Amino acid sequence: MTDLPLSAPPADTRWQRTRTFWIDFARHPGAAIGVVLLLILVLTSAFAPWIAPFDPAQMDVGSRLAAPNETNIFGTDLFARDIFSRIVWGGRYSLTVGIATVLFALVIGSALGILLGYSGGRIDAVGSRGIDVMLGFPSVVLAILVVVVLGVGLVNVVVAVGIAQVPRFARVARGAVLSVKEQLFIDSARAIGAGDWRIMSRHLLPNVVPTLIVLGTLNLGEAILSTATLSFLGLGAQPPTPEWGAMLNSGREYMRYAPWMMIFPGLALFLAVMSVNLIGDRLSYLLDPKSRVRKVTGA
Repeated sequence: MTDLPLSAPPADTRWQRTRTFWIDFARHPGAAIGVVLLLILVLTSAFAPWIAPFDPAQMDVGSRLAAPNETNIFGTDLFARDIFSRIVWGGRYSLTVGIATVLFALVIGSALGILLGYSGGRIDAVGSRGIDVMLGFPSVVLAILVVVVLGVGLVNVVVAVGIAQVPRFARVARGAVLSVKEQLFIDSARAIGAGDWRIMSRHLLPNVVPTLIVLGTLNLGEAILSTATLSFLGLGAQPPTPEWGAMLNSGREYMRYAPWMMIFPGLALFLAVMSVNLIGDRLSYLLDPKSRVRKVTGA
């Protein structure tokens, strides 16, 4: 008797699994806090024109380095620009650049990893050694090297940090493909005449997506920090762009006299990174088969 591929589960069963997954996700207090914080940051940035009380580039010489008060709740900077307004607007740059960076690395890295894992042989050996070499460089250092070559600017920061994160996604995708491509349903797909492209896109990719989603969520916090670091070093956002890392850079010389210039942008970065890490940790637990086994057995 030959082994036949199993049919897809009924729609109601898939809906029940999806519903149970999100209920388990929402019941965890850390994940709930992370979602709430991230939603607040995203919505605040999305509605910045209506939330920010001042233009982020508006200057007023008379209120330079003003401490937090009723008018400027987070104080002002050296050019009397409202820090609260700049933080609200800065979320559009910091969060968007971080998400774009992860998407860039996710698409290129997963495609490269699936190709290497499925091809095998010399192609896989050479590609894997190249990935190992890139992983030997600290991601921030590699991103700085890329920015030095491409030039400063937020677009180049996305490319630079994305290239630095590509090896991680490629390595994880390759490992997942190596464990899946020997399964019987892959042999069944080949037996009915499916080509390599169809096998990679229709059979291998769906099986590595959950792992890549978890990795992308966990890397989002690092991507936000890396882009802020490059802006802090003067390689990313340029004045007067209200990006959180650039705001930290502009406030470092006045830490003794106007600490609010660094405290509030740093707090915004902390909340953003913490929220995505809390979400990523919970997703990792729910999507990791080993974690599910431990949960069921109580081990």
